[in-house]
Amino acid sequence: MSSRGQNSGENKYPIDVEHGAEMARLLGQEQLVTQGMGGLLTERSDLSGIHYVLDIGCGPGGWVQELAFRYPDIEVVGIDISTSMIDFARSQAQVQHLDNAYFKVMDATKPLAFADGSFDLINARSIVTFMKPEDWPRLTQECMRLLRPGGVLRLTEGEWSFANSPALETLGRLFTQSLYRAGQSLSRTGYGLGVTPLLRHFLQQAGYQHIAHMAHALDVSAGSEGYRSCFTNTQALFPLAQPFLLKWGMTTKEELERLYREVLAEMLSEEFCCVTFMLTAWGEKPWIAIEKNS
Repeated sequence: MSSRGQNSGENKYPIDVEHGAEMARLLGQEQLVTQGMGGLLTERSDLSGIHYVLDIGCGPGGWVQELAFRYPDIEVVGIDISTSMIDFARSQAQVQHLDNAYFKVMDATKPLAFADGSFDLINARSIVTFMKPEDWPRLTQECMRLLRPGGVLRLTEGEWSFANSPALETLGRLFTQSLYRAGQSLSRTGYGLGVTPLLRHFLQQAGYQHIAHMAHALDVSAGSEGYRSCFTNTQALFPLAQPFLLKWGMTTKEELERLYREVLAEMLSEEFCCVTFMLTAWGEKPWIAIEKNS
């Protein structure tokens, strides 16, 4: 059993996060998404009021390390349920002498071991695959507790890529419908992840103010800057996700292997076109609510 299962009581993530190939894949994916979004905190030009940051579901810690490197006066904490991910992130931070980067093993779907008002900004990016629908309201409320007055919760999620590859679209549909069968989808039909339309709603329901959002289009078509990273990510993803897809009876092993070969062949074509959309939504913790409780 992986440490994810040991820590949480059940494996909520569709891929074994203790697998070395998954760690390498996530590192590449983090870089691809950050680059495609235009930076770490694209929507913010002024970080002068940001001193303590939490990154939820940090994985191997790429976002935390980059933020800590660029802003040495900011203390950044990353949490993840995987012990091996956290061990790797800590070792990388030590190698880079990032004394302002910290990592802790925690389950984001449960109360977090931080004091009230500990952070100025909380970041959560691409956590949909381990969150059940009922986890989202709990997490946004828990983040409200952890933020100082005026602090910001920042949520970034995407949907499945749009591409001119029939095999890639078919595999994407199998993946999203497997999540639906597993009870880990926000979609009412399973034909998508269903998360991006709800980000503002989650923030509103939890009582955040000054809610806003920003969309990003990541072009990973053949010849684009992100193409090679996208191909490498896809090449690694589906062998790792195969046990999850088979578990929920979406298809057969033979069909998956055929689709996988077709995906790679179609992605290697000079005609391959693909765009992934990401949405960042953020909101502030009200000052008035804190004053009433004081």
